[in-house]
Amino acid sequence: MRSVEVEAAAVDPRDGLRTVLALRRLTARLETLHVARAREQGMSWAEIASELEVTRQTVHKKHGRTAGPPRWDIDVDL
Repeated sequence: MRSVEVEAAAVDPRDGLRTVLALRRLTARLETLHVARAREQGMSWAEIASELEVTRQTVHKKHGRTAGPPRWDIDVDL
């Protein structure tokens, strides 16, 4: 099996960068869905933060809003 580094070296950088962007967007969507589900099932911000290996403040800042779109630092310049 080839390593990630070997596979990446064989890909046009533009294709690789587009893949990274697509993965970031997918990851952000999955995180939003799972955090919402966790909150619906009664998990605290601290429990969610622990599972995501971030601080409670970080997860609450990103997902705790009740109005407006979610805040995605990775999509700021899109």
